Order: sequence, then structure tokens, then C-alpha cells
Amino acid sequence: MVSHDLLGTRDLARLFPIALICHLWLCSGVVDLMNDWNIQSRSHSCQACEKPFLDQQPYHTLLFDEKHDFRRLDICEPCWQAQYSQGASDRKGFVSYWHGVYETPPAAPPEPIQKENAETLLRKIIELNDPRYASVGFILAVSLERKRLLKIKEQFVRDGLRIFIYEHPKSGDFFTITDPNLHLSQLEQVQHDVAALLEHGFNPPPDLAAAPVGAKSESNEGAAGASAAAPELEGASAPPAENEAAVR
Repeated sequence: MVSHDLLGTRDLARLFPIALICHLWLCSGVVDLMNDWNIQSRSHSCQACEKPFLDQQPYHTLLFDEKHDFRRLDICEPCWQAQYSQGASDRKGFVSYWHGVYETPPAAPPEPIQKENAETLLRKIIELNDPRYASVGFILAVSLERKRLLKIKEQFVRDGLRIFIYEHPKSGDFFTITDPNLHLSQLEQVQHDVAALLEHGFNPPPDLAAAPVGAKSESNEGAAGASAAAPELEGASAPPAENEAAVR
């Protein structure tokens, strides 16, 4: 039988310190955890002069907190030097800055019929914006960061919630993920949920559909073999405490 332990014991201890004990679940409510979740794609043109980016052209990204959402601004090198290089961090709502090299997106291949992987599942969870999947989404983001498929660009606390800004190195998309501060006692059920979603997606067979996400039942035993479909999650650990990429 395949083990349900998608995360190592030492990793779990780092991920979910007992001192936090679901404080935000009691103070903020589950719905608030999803308010800061979103994906913003890298622009294909400079958002100052509107000139299209060329393949391998350097660009600069600024991130601003506009209270109800985060705003991403991708700028070409000439506009950066002329308008933003001085005093960018002093602008209202400034959160973070990074730079990169634009890569022209390849032509989209035909999509084969396949099971979910950690990245596609995370994207769908963010699009759904359903608080029931907040814990699953956080675990997926952590596992993708551990496998270097996502990079942490920034982390900070807003309204009492710890928020991580991840970037997808190849596409330039960034993901805003809120830490749900799970209790250790909740991990087993979250692991069942992750395995079931990776195996069956959001349209499980009838015997699994009867049990909602987050509600442990005998039907969850049907996900025992689903752990094999989640190699991305093995050895996942908490995001690093220090942000090495962002420049304040």
C-alpha cells in the first residue's frame, strides 16, 4: 500500500509550528484566507510605453498593494531607467521588485487527457477561489517551491495574514498564496484531500464525491493509491524564512 505521508515528519514540524494553532481560523474566518489568492501573468509588452517585449529582452517588475488586490507592473529597460529606477520603492503601496529576461511563449501543444499534476491543480484552485481548498492550495505551492518549479519572490504579513508571492520561472506568472496556519492535527485530512484531487480532479467518482473536502470519512480510503500520483509532494517543506530574491 502506498503511504499517505506526502510530507516528511521534520518538514511538517517546520511547516506548522504548534505556537500558531489555527489563530487565523478563529480570528479571520476561512473565507478571508482566499481573498489574497490570485495569479498574474507576465505582460507581453512594457506597461509604460506599450512596446512588445522581444525574446531574451530584460524587464523589471514592480508589485504594489492596492488594498483589495495586488498590481503587477512589467517595465522595459529604457522605461525603467527613465521613470522608475529612482524612488520606485517610495511609491505608494510598493511591496516588491525583481527583474528577469522575457521569453517568447512557445506555441501551445494539444492538451492530452491526463490526471492533474500539482501545478495545474494549484492554478484551478486559485481560479475557483473556494476557501474549502485553501489548505490544499498552500501545500501544493510549498511542494512546487521545494521542487524549484516555483520561486518565492516575497513574503510579508498583511492584516494579520502571512502572504507569499511565488513566481513561475518559465512563464513569469506569479501566484499570491496566503498561509492558512494549519494545525498539525489537520494534516492527515489535507493529505487525503491532495491525493484525491490529484487522482480524480474536481469530478470524483460517486463513492468519493459523497465526502466533501475537509471532511474525513471512510470514502477517503479510496484515495490510498492516489499518493502515487503525487510525486511532486514528496519531501515538501515550508517556504524559506528569508526572501533572497526580492529587493526592497
